[in-house]
Amino acid sequence: MGSTLLQACGSTAKAGGGSVAGTGAFPTPYTQQPLPYAFNALNEAIDAQTMELHFTKHAAGYATNLNDAAKAEGVDTTKPLEDALRNVSRLSAKFRNNGGGHYNHELFWKLMTPSGPEGPSGALAAAINSSFGSLDAFKTQFSDAGKARFGSGWAWLVMDGDKRLRIGSTPNQDNPLMDVAEFKGFPLLGLDVWEHAYYLRYQNRRPDYIANWWKVVNWKTVAERFAAVA
Repeated sequence: MGSTLLQACGSTAKAGGGSVAGTGAFPTPYTQQPLPYAFNALNEAIDAQTMELHFTKHAAGYATNLNDAAKAEGVDTTKPLEDALRNVSRLSAKFRNNGGGHYNHELFWKLMTPSGPEGPSGALAAAINSSFGSLDAFKTQFSDAGKARFGSGWAWLVMDGDKRLRIGSTPNQDNPLMDVAEFKGFPLLGLDVWEHAYYLRYQNRRPDYIANWWKVVNWKTVAERFAAVA
């Protein structure tokens, strides 16, 4: 399934040339890290029951299955997971699905906060305005990427190999670090649009979930990731 790509300047091609920026930044271990807030902390957007099920069942399952696959396939788990994702085409579907699921969720938890700024500032804000016209225009394009992803998947803001900000999406648990992804770059912001991320509160109303999710985005973490690759 191809990726949805929505970005400034009207390009509909794969992400730009050159190597994926920042793949060595913020290395991800193979073990699930503690949730950085209580299950009910993001209640403005995500209810406590959903957070608990998402973290303790779905995400924990990805971590367990990833380690099983890594052991079976001789993957060195002392190295960052990103190393394997960059060459995931050489590994099994089990590793791809669970490696992507683990990486995506470990990042997702960090990209949310109960008490962050309402929007970006500084260099990140300037880059968003330059690339997309305004913060509101960026939010619309990013939200549309999440809404338009058929079935399960993720919406992303990335820095690509040409140092451009791009918005796109990937199916299932794929992500823009993978060599198999049509949409490539270093993830700055990612949104889980699998139904298990929102169904208990929102049922089939994915747009409502996305609209509320902006209230808990951790812009400080997004800015730190941007600064590392800008």
